Amino acid sequence: MVFEEGWAASPLRWLMNAVGDSALERMGGDPALVAAVDQHAAWLRDAIPLDRETLGDYLLGFVDELRRLGWSFTGEPDAPSLRLTAVCWLTRELRLLDDFAGP
Repeated sequence: MVFEEGWAASPLRWLMNAVGDSALERMGGDPALVAAVDQHAAWLRDAIPLDRETLGDYLLGFVDELRRLGWSFTGEPDAPSLRLTAVCWLTRELRLLDDFAGP
């Protein structure tokens, strides 16, 4: 993942631009991936309020921890990438960014 200058000012927009389209597109043809992402989305629904500010703050903390651990995005469906995809999916489904609104 590339962390361009100012990425933390709008973390949801950064995530959607960095991985959103490709991550959400992969879900379309993989029922197992959909189920795994849904589990992560359910965890987020239970853990935090799902508004733009709170989800963005969660994303900042999550990404900071991934960076501290030296994790890098490979595109493989590991736990961190599933959580990031769940954030993308929720961002789209909840229409938290107008330009990434779902159908």
